[in-house]
Amino acid sequence: MHNDLTTYYARRAAEYEAIYAKPERQADLQAASAILQPVFHQKNVLEIACGTGFWTARIAESAARIWATDINESVLDIARSKNYPPGKVHFSAIDLYQLPPEKRFEALFGGFIWSHILLQDLDRFLTHVNSLVHPGGTVVFMDNRYVAGSSTPIATHDAAGNTYQMRPLKNGETHQVLKNFPTKSDLEKMLSDKGADMQVVELPYFWICQYTIHS
Repeated sequence: MHNDLTTYYARRAAEYEAIYAKPERQADLQAASAILQPVFHQKNVLEIACGTGFWTARIAESAARIWATDINESVLDIARSKNYPPGKVHFSAIDLYQLPPEKRFEALFGGFIWSHILLQDLDRFLTHVNSLVHPGGTVVFMDNRYVAGSSTPIATHDAAGNTYQMRPLKNGETHQVLKNFPTKSDLEKMLSDKGADMQVVELPYFWICQYTIHS
């Protein structure tokens, strides 16, 4: 069994987007795209943990430019192979904590990364994320809600309250993966001092949270 999250996503790259093929999630995927595209309209966007570019492609339909980043080259190889509006998207393999704070953006999108941050590290994570966005800019997170029968069951939890799933891959490996499922009240509490005008949208299978960096 493997516990390293970076290794897991590198090994899972080729089969990652199968999760988006679940029939019960199609309405949510369309609804999420309809929410995100106006938020990023004509903005210069930093995307962290872009993965295989599933959401990059959708945001690129309205954004002015996107710098899409991920720590794994294997997922970026897939992301780069997709079609995007010419000149809009640039990809880089970089750890989000190595992103230069002096290079700030109008907006930031973090899709399906919140759930992989240890609860005890969230404050540090959010402080760093905020440092990458101009005052008055927009931060948007999107992630999974736990839905019995559709989500992978929670296998265990630790003393800090973090929850973990056991995820098998087609190559026969099994990985223990950190996957937290915050409630709306969890998000509101965690972000209460991080920005203004916070909004949380709960779809049946996903949540989307956005807020404005303090001026």
